[in-house]
Formats: sequence, structure tokens, C-alpha cells
Amino acid sequence: MPTQLSPRLAAVVNALPLQPHSRVLEIGCGPGAAARAVAARLTTGHILAIDRSATAIAQAQAAGTDEIASGRMSLRQAAGEDFVLQPDEEPYDLVFAVRVGALDGRHPELGRRMLQRIAAATTAGARLFIDGGDPLRELPIPRV
Repeated sequence: MPTQLSPRLAAVVNALPLQPHSRVLEIGCGPGAAARAVAARLTTGHILAIDRSATAIAQAQAAGTDEIASGRMSLRQAAGEDFVLQPDEEPYDLVFAVRVGALDGRHPELGRRMLQRIAAATTAGARLFIDGGDPLRELPIPRV
């Protein structure tokens, strides 16, 4: 586990039901510390870390060169409420977000849009976790 991981982020990563083959989507990755820690636990899996901030994505790219080179991690500048799978991109089976206002109730309309985007980008059995539990809280992914 990277030494720069805060105790709070370490608790979040440790609580995720990761498998070596998981396809993980992190919404609001910031400088990418949690994404790097997740990537370190994957063998054939992959984490896509997204953030609306170009600065955050640049920081995550600079810090995550090894994980990106290994093929276990990729980054994309995108807002969670606008996220869509790219052509030929496989859906994700695990999604997590830490301190994302649209998912913690601070921005309900954005939250509804984001949940629709998550539903469209995940497998039928996918799970969504946010902070605010002990240390995580699972949210249902709406299926139509």
C-alpha cells in the first residue's frame, strides 16, 4: 500500500470488496492515491479513475505512471454525471466515490443523473460504495 495513503483512504480501500479481476470505477479520484492503492491489489483487473478537474487528473497521471504502464489503471477527465462508456469499453462491476457531493445527498438532482450514468456503465451485479459509513456505505444502483 502506498505510504502516502491517509488512514481514511486506507480504510476505504481496505473495505472495498475487491477481487484480483475486478473492474473498478472511481468517481472523483483527485490526485489518485486511492486509485493507485486499488490498482496495487489487481492482477487481471482494472481501475478507471475519473475526475472533473484537469489538475487532479494531471496529478494522478504524474503519480500513477507505474500503475498506468502496467495496464491496471487508467484516468479520464470526466464529471460523474456525464460519464459514459467509450466504444468497446467493458462495464464495471465495482464503483466507489469519496467526498462526492452528488452521491452524498448535497446535490440531489446531480445525484440522480450520476446514478443513471453509473447504472449504464456497470454490470447487472455491480456494487456502489461511498464514504459516510464505517468506513463505507453501499448505495443501490437503480436498474430500469
